[in-house]
Order: sequence, then structure tokens, then C-alpha cells
Amino acid sequence: MNLATRYLGLDLANPIVPSASPMTREVESLERLEEAGAAAVVLPSLFEEQIEHETMAINAALNFGAEISAESTEGYFPEMDNYNTGAGDYLGKLRAAKDVLSIPVIASLNGTTHGGWTLYARVLEEAGADALELNIYIVAADADQTGAEVEAEYLRLVEAVRAAVHIPLAVKIGPFFSSMGNMATQLTEAGADGLVLFNRFYQPDIDLELLSVEPNLVLSTSDEMRLVLRWMAILYGRVGASLAATTGVHTVEDVVKLILAGADVTMLASALLRYGPELITSLLDGLSGWLDERGYESVNQARGSLSQLSSPDPKAFERANYMRTLVEYSSKV
Repeated sequence: MNLATRYLGLDLANPIVPSASPMTREVESLERLEEAGAAAVVLPSLFEEQIEHETMAINAALNFGAEISAESTEGYFPEMDNYNTGAGDYLGKLRAAKDVLSIPVIASLNGTTHGGWTLYARVLEEAGADALELNIYIVAADADQTGAEVEAEYLRLVEAVRAAVHIPLAVKIGPFFSSMGNMATQLTEAGADGLVLFNRFYQPDIDLELLSVEPNLVLSTSDEMRLVLRWMAILYGRVGASLAATTGVHTVEDVVKLILAGADVTMLASALLRYGPELITSLLDGLSGWLDERGYESVNQARGSLSQLSSPDPKAFERANYMRTLVEYSSKV
């Protein structure tokens, strides 16, 4: 079975790609993922806030009490460049991954300022990343900011980074746009070579004992794949960008459904944290078996065959599906 696919202009052996997570943080686990059959890997995000925080903290520590010694003002303390802040550690792991892996290594970037996005995008490109994934995590919490202004901010970021680097550029976004299809088109026109559907915004929780707001991470389930499935099917053939499906990809069935909807690659995080790299081998075996049993010769032949463009019932991905779902469920009660 020919499982080859193409994503961001990169030729991949198959459509299984570990997404940014603790599983892709260390070189040893990256090697295990490649051995299990991963076609490419996405490193965890480099956060601009973390770099700035570490740099400021080290600088403050180095200069504590400097004013009491005349020697310190003449170079007693080492330069900041000699310290390995968050960016240095990340770049070291990126270079190490490139040295030991034969599959593409995609860097991930999460910034807060336009300068930070473009600066670190260039740094990651220079360090050897095969592609760059922009992990845009904007929570529109300002009630005075309009939806159009939020969307314009996304587009400015993509345009700025696209102008700064030459490597393929993917944009990982959430589904919370008033017109997802139009936004996908605009992001592609702004310079995105690929769209990653969807970013999973982690929701805070309230600790009733401490009466405090706490971070809360819950691993995904296959049920969360349905939103991705809908928009994958709608966007396939309508945007000139690669399409990656992420969130809720756990089983062979999930992978197959997303490919039939139009995904170029399916990305895993929660499933790998639960079951380990060996899951990839199982998914690839299952995908090959499913395609073979139904007479497909390749992933490319199956891709998009049940997208909205190809579906005998295109409205199934829109409002008509709402009433039908309610009617069919109530008839079973």
C-alpha cells in the first residue's frame, strides 16, 4: 500500500505526524517516534514569553548589587550571550534532532509581539528547521475589540512571518471565527502554506478549596475530532494550502475519516501520551489494511473522496445535518 503524502511541499512516507507535545521534546523520544513510523515531527512551541522572562531574570541576577563595586561596571559580570536561555536550549534540541533524524523536523513558534514572531522565526529557520508552524493562541478577551480586528491581527502575523522566512509555513488556528472558510482563504493568501485544524485552547478551572483559578489540561478524545472533520471536508479543494488535522486523532478510524474528508496529514498528541510511540505502527498497519480491503491503492486515491466537494450529500456538513441528527436520535429513545 502506498501511504505517501505531501505536506507543506514536503514528501512524507505516510500521513501520521506527532504534533507539538512533551512527546516531541527530547531527542530520545523523537528517535522512538521515527522508529515507530512517524513521517515527520513537530517540536513543542518556542514561547516568546518564556525567552523574555528567562533573559530578564538572568540579567537581574547578574546585576544584583553591581552598583556597589567599581569592578563590576568594567566587565566583571559575563555577557548575557554566554547564558543559555530558553531560545538557546530550544535551538540546541532542534539541531540535535536534525542530526539524528532522517524525517522532516517542523519547529513551532508561539509569540506575543510582531518583533518576536519574526525574530524567532528567522532564528528557527537558520537553525535548520524544515518548516515552521505558527501556533497562534489569541483569546479575544477584550470586549472592545471586534472580530474583524482579531482576524486582521492573525493576518498581519502571518504576513510578517512569511516575509521573514523562506521555509514552508503552517498556521495552527482555532475554530472560533465567524466565517471559518473565508478566514482560511485569507490566511492562505497572507502566505500560509498549510493550515493546522484546530488549536486546542486549554480552559482554566476554579479550585473551590483555594478559591483560585488554576490551569487544567485534559487529554483529548476521539469525539473532539468531529469539528475538525467537518471543516476539513468543507475546506478540501477550496483553499490552496496543505491541510493538517489535529485534536481527537486516536484510532485508525479517526485517521481514515480525516483522510477521506481531505487531510494531507493527521497529527497526534494526546493519543501518543496515552499509548506511546508504538501506537503509530498500529495506526499505519490499520490504515494499510483498511485501504487494501476497500480496493484503494494509495492514500492519495482516498483523500477527499468524502469531502463536501465529492460527497453525494454536500449539505450533510452544514445545517441539514443538525435536524437529521436530532430526528434520528429521538427515534431511538
